[in-house]
Amino acid sequence: MSSERRAHEHWGFRTMSRIACVMMLLAATTPVAADSALRIEHVTVVSPERNQPLRDATVYIGQGRILSVSGGSGAKVASASAATVVDGHGLYLIPGLIDSHVHTGAVNGMSPKDETAHPDIASAAREQIPRSYLYFGFTTLVDLDSGPEPMARWNAHEVRPDTFFCGGAPVVDGYPTTWEPKEQRFQRRYLIVQKGDEAKMPKSLDTAAHTPEAVVSRMKADGMYCVKAFYDERELGPDVIPPVPRLETLRALVDAAHAAHMPVFVHALTTEAQSMALQSGADIIAHGLWEWTGEAQKVELTAKVREVLDEVVRKKVAWQPTMQVGYGFRDLYDPGYLSSPLLARVLPTALIEWYGTTEGQWFRNQVASGLPKELAKMTPEARWAWVRSEPAYVGMFSRVARTTKYLMSHDGRVIFGTDSPCAPLYTNPPGLNGWKEMHHLAEAGLTPLQIFRAATLVNAEAIDLSREIGTVEAGKRANLLLVRRDPTESIEAYDQIEKVILRGQVFNREELSAKRLRRQ
Repeated sequence: MSSERRAHEHWGFRTMSRIACVMMLLAATTPVAADSALRIEHVTVVSPERNQPLRDATVYIGQGRILSVSGGSGAKVASASAATVVDGHGLYLIPGLIDSHVHTGAVNGMSPKDETAHPDIASAAREQIPRSYLYFGFTTLVDLDSGPEPMARWNAHEVRPDTFFCGGAPVVDGYPTTWEPKEQRFQRRYLIVQKGDEAKMPKSLDTAAHTPEAVVSRMKADGMYCVKAFYDERELGPDVIPPVPRLETLRALVDAAHAAHMPVFVHALTTEAQSMALQSGADIIAHGLWEWTGEAQKVELTAKVREVLDEVVRKKVAWQPTMQVGYGFRDLYDPGYLSSPLLARVLPTALIEWYGTTEGQWFRNQVASGLPKELAKMTPEARWAWVRSEPAYVGMFSRVARTTKYLMSHDGRVIFGTDSPCAPLYTNPPGLNGWKEMHHLAEAGLTPLQIFRAATLVNAEAIDLSREIGTVEAGKRANLLLVRRDPTESIEAYDQIEKVILRGQVFNREELSAKRLRRQ
């Protein structure tokens, strides 16, 4: 049986079954909006399923859902009940944005030890992070490596985006366990022992509980919505090449996940890794093509790269560029980064100030240890200029931009995801990271309309949530944005948000800013 057939033969049944699962997850993890209805009048509706904006529209919302969308000033609403009225003159109503690659368990730039040493700073940061995603319009998130405890902690926030959680399933000693102490790796809840490797495992490990089938079953019981596999064959340090899942392991994981009606993401950022993800029948490739296996120095598209990308298009696999990951590592050297007014909107002052201390620079210093020693003698400004022109960064940015553009020009399913934070980086801030990602996509040649669709409907379709979110239509969840510009014409619309509507509840944007903490 082909991997393509395995991935799609039960698609209709899987989709219908997952709809019921989505409804239960939303009911269990999100508070119901207030009973009072909401009517938005004289607004221009911009929605990705429409060829043209619907002008002078009336949108009626109740119980956290869109009840009707009507055109014209004399439009009749779905109910005569009393409603709070929002004047939409001069505004555009659009779907809330989706970031389908985040990590909600961490405080940017802080290790668990740092959080223990500075509980007040960490607590304020954790309270702000969900609001910061909303500040930049992200009303739905997908956490790609979580578990029961971090999921419960995130869902305890009263104000937060709708969030769906994936279980991350690395193979023994594989990425991303490489940096963990050996004994800690075997404590991972969703660890996979590959067939034939059972005899190599510690006697304390129940290998039967760590087959792909057993791991997926445990994820499902834990309330995970999706599955993430990891294929990373890169050398991660001197003589450190982590093992990768064999194709039979990946296929078994995909088959088990699909049988449980769970989408499968594969962390894959090289041509070899993405080829394996495609053969496995996975639904989504997490990351763009940053590195080209065996063609490390090339930046012009090669035959091998085109072959992989054409297969992505043919199989209709969704693909996340996550460009901002690389820029996040580069931006650690920006001497003006911590004084950015944008950063002050999404992170508490105390946390930003801590980043500037010797203690807060721990990860930056760790990354910088790999740079040429003579750079230590340069001024911060000279070092920043050197890093921006450094061939490794420039080449990576060029490769991912070119491959993303190629996919979009060939009707590929590019979806929006940021991998925030991808590491203990303070340069991957919540919400703001998505705003920066949009600029990199635009620089790569994507149009505002393509970016809009990638962050709304195409993303919703890829993660099987298009019946709930992604468009402004009756019956959908009322996760919406009121913005002052048309996002199909300019990405600047996403920093001109007037109001965020979350499950029917209206927030003025400034209510969500970290700056509000200074006024309290």
